[in-house]
Amino acid sequence: MLITTDPGGATPPYEQVRMQIAALVHAGELVAGARLPTVRRLAGDLGLAPNTVARSYRELENDGIIETRGRNGSFVSRQGTANERLGQAAADVYIDRMRQLGIGPDDAISYVQQAIDNAG
Repeated sequence: MLITTDPGGATPPYEQVRMQIAALVHAGELVAGARLPTVRRLAGDLGLAPNTVARSYRELENDGIIETRGRNGSFVSRQGTANERLGQAAADVYIDRMRQLGIGPDDAISYVQQAIDNAG
């Protein structure tokens, strides 16, 4: 994840960070479930105060772009409508089950395609 800030820019640094992370999510470069760097790590990488990055993360969380899971860190949230988010969650459950069964991605996708073909 490449984020930069312009200390002399008209936009405050917290907003620069917020806008860049949001853009990465909307472009699909950061996908649902991707873990973000810790506030302290990103602040250190960018030469910003931790409170600046923390504010960016709070704003992103308020916008529904990321979710913070306490000590586990911050992650990209599922995006889209309620039904799209539920569909993404269902896909996650399916993939977890396929892994438990030792079924690889190609076969898992093939099973989904067969089910779609049979349902139509």
